[in-house]
Amino acid sequence: MHFSEGIIIIENVRMKALMRKHARPILSLVTLLLMTVLGFGQSIEELEQQLQQASSTKDKMYLNYELGEAYLRSDTKKALAYTKAAHSQANEIKNNNLSASSAYLLALIYERDRNKRNTEVWLKSATQFAKAAGDADLIIKSVDKRSKLATKERNYRRAYEINQEAFSYFSQSGTSMGDLEKKFEMQKKTLERSKVDLQKQKDQLEFNIRNLRMEMEQVDQDKNQLVAQQRQLLKVNEEKESEISEKEKELLSIAKEKEKAERTAEKRAVEIDKLSEEAAKTELVIQEKENAVIKAELIATESENLRNLSIATAGGIFLMALLFYSRYRAKRRANLSLEEKNKIIEDERQRSDELLLNILPASIAEELKTSGKARARRFDEATVLFTDFKNFTRISELLSPEELVEELDKCFKAFDFIIGQYPDIEKIKTIGDAYMCASGLTDRRVMPNSLVKAALEMQEFLDEQKQERMRIGKPFFEARIGIHTGPVVAGVVGVKKFAYDIWGDTVNTASRVESNSQPGRVNISETTYSLVRYKFECEYRGKVEAKNKGQIDMYLSLIHI
Repeated sequence: MHFSEGIIIIENVRMKALMRKHARPILSLVTLLLMTVLGFGQSIEELEQQLQQASSTKDKMYLNYELGEAYLRSDTKKALAYTKAAHSQANEIKNNNLSASSAYLLALIYERDRNKRNTEVWLKSATQFAKAAGDADLIIKSVDKRSKLATKERNYRRAYEINQEAFSYFSQSGTSMGDLEKKFEMQKKTLERSKVDLQKQKDQLEFNIRNLRMEMEQVDQDKNQLVAQQRQLLKVNEEKESEISEKEKELLSIAKEKEKAERTAEKRAVEIDKLSEEAAKTELVIQEKENAVIKAELIATESENLRNLSIATAGGIFLMALLFYSRYRAKRRANLSLEEKNKIIEDERQRSDELLLNILPASIAEELKTSGKARARRFDEATVLFTDFKNFTRISELLSPEELVEELDKCFKAFDFIIGQYPDIEKIKTIGDAYMCASGLTDRRVMPNSLVKAALEMQEFLDEQKQERMRIGKPFFEARIGIHTGPVVAGVVGVKKFAYDIWGDTVNTASRVESNSQPGRVNISETTYSLVRYKFECEYRGKVEAKNKGQIDMYLSLIHI
């Protein structure tokens, strides 16, 4: 009766989704702000250094808890030490929220070390602290893990009690099934609005991508312009160099003229000897001044040309660097925004995939996502199981509508949990008080062993429920179960609210085998018996008349060998 997720799981999962939906925008905003301020987060070394410097118990408590989480997958000994310190400090300052979280983290650490006893102890502690803190999400996670531990040990009664305890807590705290349904509907509407908003964000993101592409094109244009400017600058430099070359030629010409002047001066020096001393001095001063003026003009011209060339080159390099830097900053901001939007889209896609897999088999869901439709397929050796409750109409008259639905829901949830333990079994549907599932709906050949075993576990669960209901003087359900093996056709029908179903004479025969079963027993056909006779001890019933089918050899499956 593997029902480790218990009676409250479906309602609480809806509650959980509601809380997570409202919390996600805030958490995303906080995460974004923290990443903006702190980069990629703190390392373990930084956390340990902060712990050494922390002075208040509250700061130490949070740092110890963060270190416990950080060491969870790499060093369980250190993770235990830090988390136990955080739990002790949380108890000291009466912080029930962190007491619950640290107790749950300790359970995860012990679970990683395969220490089942301590895992159960700390999960139970986490549940108590979470109740004190009113943390419904942590209550759900703790109860879920405790229930799974009990199921692995095949202690189904314990798993049921754990789930019932949580159900009682939520009932006493004012959370009824009706409230949960209302909250689920509100959440559904909120989710639809969120999808619309997400589509708008996607459209905005595509708009931003187009703008980014335009900006990139603009960058390319700017780059081309910059290359053209650089070429122009090189051309200017060449012209300047040509001018300098011309100036050098002029200087060379002037030098020649100077040499000529010097030769003339030497000639005139001879003449000066003939002149008076005063006249010679005057002539010499005039000649030196002329030479100084010519030399100063040459030096000034050369300096001005070199300065102009340096200024032009430095200005061009600075403008190029500034342009590249501004484009780099814009591209980096756009890439960060694109990464955030892509992450949001990927999270929503995963959630949609999970919802689709909860309704359809994985192969059918994948085919629908790929092509938008799923083709019907034939399986030559599928095994079909039907259940039906004895005297359901009479029992429904003895119970209030609420009690009837609650008992029926409890049984069907238990059936869901039982077949969930067998990957080759697929639930088909429920029809009133009838439950239908099948195996062998895959390309590989599957024996009916899992389905027969699941049927026996269903009867075992109903027998325990019967004993409990008899003890408190309440009506109880007894079920007939029938199993038959043969060819079926499977597929998806409809456009809205997809329904996966199977058809064929095998389905009709399985229904007849179930109607001819005995309460509390598992009735199988001759075909199914031939496939499982070496795995189960069976009792031959002989040929039994089945409506519209004639005589059918039937067997009662007793125990698994």
